Amino acid sequence: MDLYNALALLLVTAAGFAYLNHRFLRMPPAIGLMVLGLAASLLLVLLAKFDVQPVLQLAGVVGKLDFSRIVMQVMLGFLLFAGAIHVDAGRLGKLRWPVGALALIGTPVSTALVATAMFFLLPLFGLPTPFIYCLLFGALISPTDPIAVLSILTKANISKSLETKIVGESLFNDGVGVVLFVVTLEVALLGPQDFTIGHALTVFARETLGGLALGTALGLGAAWLLRTIDNYQVEVLLTLALVAGGTALAARLHTSGPLAMVMAGLLVGHFSRSRGVMSNESQDYVDKFWELIDEVLNALLFVLMGLEVLVLDIPGRTVLVGLAAIVVVLLARWVAVSVPLVFLRLMPTFRPSDHGVAVLTWGGLRGGLSVALALSLPPTMPRELIVGVTYVIVVFSIVGQGLTIGPLVRWLGVGQASPADGAVAPKAHK
Repeated sequence: MDLYNALALLLVTAAGFAYLNHRFLRMPPAIGLMVLGLAASLLLVLLAKFDVQPVLQLAGVVGKLDFSRIVMQVMLGFLLFAGAIHVDAGRLGKLRWPVGALALIGTPVSTALVATAMFFLLPLFGLPTPFIYCLLFGALISPTDPIAVLSILTKANISKSLETKIVGESLFNDGVGVVLFVVTLEVALLGPQDFTIGHALTVFARETLGGLALGTALGLGAAWLLRTIDNYQVEVLLTLALVAGGTALAARLHTSGPLAMVMAGLLVGHFSRSRGVMSNESQDYVDKFWELIDEVLNALLFVLMGLEVLVLDIPGRTVLVGLAAIVVVLLARWVAVSVPLVFLRLMPTFRPSDHGVAVLTWGGLRGGLSVALALSLPPTMPRELIVGVTYVIVVFSIVGQGLTIGPLVRWLGVGQASPADGAVAPKAHK
């Protein structure tokens, strides 16, 4: 009952905050829910200073929720599938080179830059940290969070080609970031002396290629099953089973569950819209079901992120480090975006927007994925420092960048798709 009570509290809080935001604040849902969660948490922390027993009991209930496990093992797979199933895979394929370059090149570049900068920055605050832990931080903070991006960026009215690049990148680079994090964590746990390059490449290939292969197999298999029947209840159940079973199978096979769910979602979404695969009624029910799942889980996630302040101990010095790290992460993001685009400009068919780098940099939002990875670190590592700095960056990213990406787009004048874009963004059913 303790777990049920915690989840019930979270759901009631999310529903109440969603109502308040829609009725009064009128912020984008993800931002409004997190702002209200933060405000409520700070108020409760203040009350806890006076030993108000109900508040202390509430903190205990929130503390029973394993944020990292909930996000990584439950929410992430469903949210990624829900986002990917609504993407037009054919249109996304037209931008495969910039999307692939940003995910496969940009994420490792950002990881290395953030790690190096933090290695020299932390001693200035009296917190010297071994480079391997700085590399862990770089791996968890570099990937843009697809949940935050899909919740906020698709409402910013940017040009369709630019929107597709950011949304498409966010769907894949979280998988790359998780793989980098897993490999780096193994190095940190085993020690450099017991870890070889061959082993690192094996882990990377197993996670990346294995995840993509598993997602392809699951997506094609589910598409075939959907083609053989015409019953929307069963079809919705099949997609639900695909995500739940596929995520569990990926964990069992030690492959990347996020990459598997992205691939499965893209394929199911693509083939389900092909002629003769699904009736219009079934397509409508499947779309609405996953849209609803997306909205509910997003509400729970962002409220939970706000309430995490109740159980996180973030000293003032860590907040200062986090504020400095915001600049580091944004600069690293700018370089990580610029480097792939330098090579892509050599392609005659690639026509980037003049302000694409600025929007790609500011629109690279961090969210629950980074917090979940930080919380998954063992206590033998500088976990509290990494968690605190990560949380400061995520709050700034969602609230600060999320609220200003729309005005930035209007100021730069990239709110309309140009003919040179040559592609149309996927529809975001929000």
